[in-house]
Amino acid sequence: MSRENQLTREGFEKLKAELEDLKGPTRLRIADAIREAKSHGDLRENAAYHECKLNQSRLESRIAELEKALQLAKIVERPEGDAVMAHLGSKVRLLDLEYQDELTVTLVGAFEADPTKDLISIGSPLGEAMLSKAIGEEIEVTAPAGVSRYRIIGVE
Repeated sequence: MSRENQLTREGFEKLKAELEDLKGPTRLRIADAIREAKSHGDLRENAAYHECKLNQSRLESRIAELEKALQLAKIVERPEGDAVMAHLGSKVRLLDLEYQDELTVTLVGAFEADPTKDLISIGSPLGEAMLSKAIGEEIEVTAPAGVSRYRIIGVE
């Protein structure tokens, strides 16, 4: 299995920006909060201090996670001129064949996926089903909620 992390150019830039923010302003804010909490005295019973240290630990974990993701990143560009096939980075319009609803999603790598923003991982059941499919093709997606059927009606 490949250890590389496939990302769109936009996803790579977002992760880089998040890392810079976490290493700069966010790290400074947490350090200031720790100093402030320390000034309140006995650290054994200082809930604010322990909360700040927990936040610092979470921050350092996220920084390490982002650094590794960026180190293993492979930026995948959508093939030029391929406006009929769904690829990583494609914006795909789907028609839900059961409810006749349209939805538009963007195919992204697993690390940048966010279903609440319609960013669907190519490793998810829906993303995998769409990959390399053309406009007009129907796909079937098996998910915990059951089987859904869609028709690809647009690719950008």
